[in-house]
Amino acid sequence: MTARAHSGRRPGDSGTREAIARAARRQFAELGYDRTSMRQVALEAQVDPTLVSHFHGSKRQLFLSVIGLPFQPAEVLPGLLAGDPNEAGARLARFALGVFESDEGRSRAVGLIRAATSEPEAARVVRDLLTREVLAPLAEGIGSDDADYRAALLMSQIVGLIMARYIVEVEPLASREHQAVADAIAPTLQRYLTGDLSAPLP
Repeated sequence: MTARAHSGRRPGDSGTREAIARAARRQFAELGYDRTSMRQVALEAQVDPTLVSHFHGSKRQLFLSVIGLPFQPAEVLPGLLAGDPNEAGARLARFALGVFESDEGRSRAVGLIRAATSEPEAARVVRDLLTREVLAPLAEGIGSDDADYRAALLMSQIVGLIMARYIVEVEPLASREHQAVADAIAPTLQRYLTGDLSAPLP
């Protein structure tokens, strides 16, 4: 009897999940949610398309498993809260730019924001993970009032930065050294965290 040839990795092969995750993460980041397909992910990962469904079920489940915050909020929040509350904006700016400058962090952040523009579930992930688990607790932790509103303002700055610097690549912002960008946005983040938001503009 002649053995049938198999294409791609078998379900038990080591590294199959990782190969699928890498391919999916790259495609969601570069193509967005709508243009990424399970079949194309399988092709890039060099696995049979049925393996993608085997490990992840649906495209939505695949997305949620590979695209998310590139850090654990519970581990990050204590560091952002430590120290002078009047320097929390600078700590947040340095942390955010540091995350986005790593390959994995940038890929996850870009993929999440791209998908959030067209996929309601991705938008929910952005709101829940970033706003509710990081930004609102940060505002509350340093004693600011109206934490949800402040968190929404912080999110508008961070999401806008991801769009302009890493997706649209607006120059010279896109090529500016990340520490310089962190220093530039820190005062705005600080105002959103602790400033008087009811004060009229001069």
